[in-house]
Amino acid sequence: MFPRFLQAALLAAAGPGDELLSDAGEAPALPGANEARQMDLAVGGQALIEGVMMRSPQYLAMAVRTPDHRIVVRKKPFRSIVRRFPWLNIPIARGGVHLVESMTLGIDALMFSADQAASEERVAGGKMSLRDKAMTWGTVALSFVLSLGLFFYLPILLTDVIVGKESGSIAWNAVDGLVRVVMFVAYLWLISRLKDMSRVFEYHGAEHMSIHAFENGKSLDADGARDFTTLHPRCGTSFLFFVMLISIVVFSFLGRPQTVPDRLERLAFIPLIGGLAYEAIKLSGKYCRLWILRPFIMPGLWLQRITTKRPDDDQLTVAMSALRAVLTPEGDEFKERVYYDLPTDGPSAAAGGGVA
Repeated sequence: MFPRFLQAALLAAAGPGDELLSDAGEAPALPGANEARQMDLAVGGQALIEGVMMRSPQYLAMAVRTPDHRIVVRKKPFRSIVRRFPWLNIPIARGGVHLVESMTLGIDALMFSADQAASEERVAGGKMSLRDKAMTWGTVALSFVLSLGLFFYLPILLTDVIVGKESGSIAWNAVDGLVRVVMFVAYLWLISRLKDMSRVFEYHGAEHMSIHAFENGKSLDADGARDFTTLHPRCGTSFLFFVMLISIVVFSFLGRPQTVPDRLERLAFIPLIGGLAYEAIKLSGKYCRLWILRPFIMPGLWLQRITTKRPDDDQLTVAMSALRAVLTPEGDEFKERVYYDLPTDGPSAAAGGGVA
């Protein structure tokens, strides 16, 4: 088995894994899943190591299968930074904020899941130890080095080798974008072949199927999710496809980089590219049935055939535990709790039951 920090870094390097949430106004307290559906409440999630994280506008929950086959859930309040600071909730700018927030929450959740999945004795809340903090920040640093090195700087070097010096900036940037896409797809395919990573991709499929069940008014258990597809238009994999597509256009205006400073200058435009991609993925999720948008949506769904795999019922049950947790209201003084979930089967789960 890979060290937990390496598993987290490999997943984080592939980009945000969570489905995008609505950035509408503040959501009131919700009495259950049925009312949440009626209010069109957006729920997003992310696959973890032997588990799933779910987010609603008010709560964040991680559900993880432990070695003794129990499900441990960590639930805490969540309020996005763009809700706390409304001036950040403007088109394009909010995309960069969301990207940083998602990666921060995602890595913390991955580290928690790795702890729980590896030991039966780690069910505890409270502050992280100095060692855990160091490992978390080390994972963040490693994931940034991997993502920027593999999908940003290395494609530039390879494109310089492939494209002749007489070629124009448009041709150079088109080849650079193609190389980046090929490297990204190859990276996803390679890590999907690793046994530990393949399990994460199965939980990714479970997360998507659970959200589909919620969005379609089905029961929040394995039976309600089993018939749905593992693909979802708001997936972080689709977001990264838009990032690569938009980067070709944006970088074309910068010309062909000749020096190291020219190459590093492109880093300054990553927040702009991420912001544009965020708006694109929101539109694709909202209008996914419009035929005119299908050519832009389908490549991201095709990529999800690599990053999602069909889960078993045990994995669907874990995903549903996280989903029910974020749909269950708490008191005003609620801060955080870690507990074992005892899932219930049947229609009662649709109303948010089964959460201890």
